Amino acid sequence: MSRRSVGEGSSPTVSEVLARRTAVAPGSPFLHFGDATWSYGEVEAQALSLAASLKNLGVGEGDRVALVLPAWPEFAVAVFAAAKLGARVVPLDPRLTLPDLRYMLRHSGAVCAVSAEDAYGIDYLQLFEDLLNELPGLRHLVTVGEEDLWYDDRIFQWEDLVSPGRGRDFAEPEVDPRTPFAIVYTFGTTGKPKGVELSHGNLLYAAAGTAAATGMNARDVVAGVGALHHAFGLGPGLLGTALEGASLILQDDRDPVETFALAERHGATIVNSVPSLFAAALGDVENPSRAPESLRLCIAAGAPVRESLARRVEESFGVPLIIAYSLTEAASTLAIGRHQEAAATRWFTVGRPLEGTTVRVTEDDGTPLPGESVGEIRVQGPGVMCGYHRQPQETAASFDEEGFLKTGDLGMLDDEGCLHVIGRREDVMIRGGFNVYPRELEDRLTAHPAIARAVVVGVSDEILGEAICACVIRVEGGVVSENEVREWSAATLSAYKVPDFVSFMDDFPRTASGGIWRQELARQVSSARTGPPKANAKPRLTAD
Repeated sequence: MSRRSVGEGSSPTVSEVLARRTAVAPGSPFLHFGDATWSYGEVEAQALSLAASLKNLGVGEGDRVALVLPAWPEFAVAVFAAAKLGARVVPLDPRLTLPDLRYMLRHSGAVCAVSAEDAYGIDYLQLFEDLLNELPGLRHLVTVGEEDLWYDDRIFQWEDLVSPGRGRDFAEPEVDPRTPFAIVYTFGTTGKPKGVELSHGNLLYAAAGTAAATGMNARDVVAGVGALHHAFGLGPGLLGTALEGASLILQDDRDPVETFALAERHGATIVNSVPSLFAAALGDVENPSRAPESLRLCIAAGAPVRESLARRVEESFGVPLIIAYSLTEAASTLAIGRHQEAAATRWFTVGRPLEGTTVRVTEDDGTPLPGESVGEIRVQGPGVMCGYHRQPQETAASFDEEGFLKTGDLGMLDDEGCLHVIGRREDVMIRGGFNVYPRELEDRLTAHPAIARAVVVGVSDEILGEAICACVIRVEGGVVSENEVREWSAATLSAYKVPDFVSFMDDFPRTASGGIWRQELARQVSSARTGPPKANAKPRLTAD
């Protein structure tokens, strides 16, 4: 075991969070996965064993350990093991394309990777056999699976490291909570990956603030967290659960049927996931997912939530839905609703900033705007990132002169201090001199019974400057025409906000992290248009 005693300071590290919880309640359940339950004591013991073995391989303070794993218990163990060594984790989406995976391993400078042997139909053993030859800095691979290995002295099976490390003593370094602990990659709106450096303090602040806002306690059981490689899954999901001594249900995909089946089996009290999971759970009209009787709260984060979806979740599940405004550069949550607030506040806002976080709404030049004004959201607080890994110029450009992070999101603070997120600043369209915000039109479109999803983009137009294109995916079996889409929009929106043309699609292009790639969508729509618009006529496009 480690020679270091558990600290009692007010600002713990990630390692201390698990150690403290284990000291208080070692037998309490921490992780549920499949038919197995891992206690806090079991996770702590495996983390110490793995850390000792990694230390023996030369992994130490400041080294980067990449995690290429689904949301398995081994992911959590590896996170805490790295923390005990003073190393940094690089959580990566196991479904990344090979070029993106190669880039992130090289860019992060990972010296060790912990990977599944096989998942999602991908043979990671073969993949890493090639990567180990291509990346000389990647010295070791730890594999999780059932294969019998093999001939390469750089590759170790999980059990081969966890078992020999049991009982082995090692010196755990003193770590400042301000030290970077995770490099979390985000693709943003450009599709180009950037590594966000988050400290122990960043992650634990966001985790603790989210837990406090939701009233989480040791009796809670959390379901729906299916992506631990995201800042929200790593912070409020894994670390927030550990801070409060609650338990977390893990699943390696986002199948809504499985999510609610697991929630029922384990008596989940909180379902914490992305809006699309809730939408899919309620999408089967004949057999919608049912909430377990134990459920007390739903939390949606990671994407905008339509009012219509929020209303359906609450009506169907009988519990409040609160929305979190989550940003990787802010270690996930920077604002969140509260369950005791009125339904209109929960559905139409992302709540109030976490205690200790300051949010401003500003002009492009940073001039603060009065309440009820739309401008760029800028934030300052303990959750804000250390910077972008190996990108000092990009880091400097992301902060204003007063040290506020420029989020690039448009929003408004109302008179009650609640934040309304309207969209991305670069997504704003200027049509004939009028500003059009995609979110407003998208909300109206998805309220139509025949429209499942909608994304609004601007395309260059000689007459209007930018024309509005509504990209629409119909519900299965749904019938709606371009004219009907425009008439539906015109019923509640100003004339300049009505789509100039409509493109019916089967799916939208996405970034490697799964977000909608608006720039590529706009390019596709622009390419599909042929010929200049007719004089004095609004441009049209339909793939109907």
